[in-house]
Amino acid sequence: MALLKRLAEGDRPVLDFILDGQPASGLLGDTVLTAVLTCSDHLRGSDFSAEPRAGFCLMGACQDCWVRLGDGRRVRACSTLLEAGQHINREPGRSI
Repeated sequence: MALLKRLAEGDRPVLDFILDGQPASGLLGDTVLTAVLTCSDHLRGSDFSAEPRAGFCLMGACQDCWVRLGDGRRVRACSTLLEAGQHINREPGRSI
């Protein structure tokens, strides 16, 4: 179940992407964070408990929304725009 529900701007072009090896879609102009949370219930696992996280500040000031792209780059989901065909891998976190 998705954590966020899109209420407006549904007429933008759809961008298909891959989330953890599974097909997903967002809209042109979405950040990676928005695209992931409109099709999933979490963004990544906590670094301290592996509990699901959805980001914290949502504006690029904290370190809570890192995801890894298919090319290996680690980016902030809240400030990275979604691209068609992008491969996004959520980090599962770890238990300490």
